[in-house]
Amino acid sequence: MKLPVHLNALRAFEASARHQSFSAAAAELNVTPAAVGQLVRSLEEWLGTPLFHRASSGRVRLVATEAAEHALPDIRAGFDRLTLGLERLKEDSSGSVLTVTVSPAFAAKWLLPRIESFHAAWPDMDVRLDTNLRAVDFVAQRIDIGVRYGPGSWPGLVAEKLMDEEVYPVCSPRLLVDSTRLQTPDDLARETLIHDLSMDSHMDFPTWAAWVGKLGLTRVATSRGMKINNSAAVLQGAIDGQGVALARSVMARDDLAAGRLVRLFPQIKFESPLAYYVVYRPGCSSLPRLKAFRDWLFEIAAK
Repeated sequence: MKLPVHLNALRAFEASARHQSFSAAAAELNVTPAAVGQLVRSLEEWLGTPLFHRASSGRVRLVATEAAEHALPDIRAGFDRLTLGLERLKEDSSGSVLTVTVSPAFAAKWLLPRIESFHAAWPDMDVRLDTNLRAVDFVAQRIDIGVRYGPGSWPGLVAEKLMDEEVYPVCSPRLLVDSTRLQTPDDLARETLIHDLSMDSHMDFPTWAAWVGKLGLTRVATSRGMKINNSAAVLQGAIDGQGVALARSVMARDDLAAGRLVRLFPQIKFESPLAYYVVYRPGCSSLPRLKAFRDWLFEIAAK
């Protein structure tokens, strides 16, 4: 069927339905709300039916009609395929840009110290890092590939496990100059605990309370201490001697190897239920730049 409607009208409709607002859709598409409204109306006129129930509750809120809701998944899938097709058209392994999304802490403590070997293998490929604590929209923000920490399932993305993780207490070697300090887990009762709040909203994220609870320590108060919402800053606090941190093994590996941190009570094992995953959109795995970076990630993680 020939489609006489401009793709911009479909894009305006999809964005308006997702945001439930012409204004928010306009901000995403870099046009005016009036332009978005006109594009949606042109689509409604061509279809001969409304696409939204215009409701007002303090602010104008768009509610898609039942027919529109049924059509949206196919329209979104179509835009995803169009985006992928354009990426294939412009793909040029001799001068392409790879956009990677990772958390700020993962970038600082794991990826950036290792990425020189990727540049050496692919000198003509530029890497753009998008560091964000929140999950990003791979299509809207033109993300090629990412590494996420979690249970391994994110809607609309392929997830391949990259690394498992263990958690354990660490501290600066300075805290151990006194040979009587921190000899047993019960000694944590006399120390400042550094808490990682970077994924505090995730119920499975390992915490001091879970670690202490597993050991049945009754004298160690886990409600107090220093609370930081960045895993790299948590480790830096421990390096600076501010207290004892519950470290994530992937993040702490280089600091332990360099002697900036010491692992306490290594006989105690506490595996995290979360892990690191390589994530990308379905159908994109054959893109040369994505495949190159994915293969490099698994090669480095294996070492």
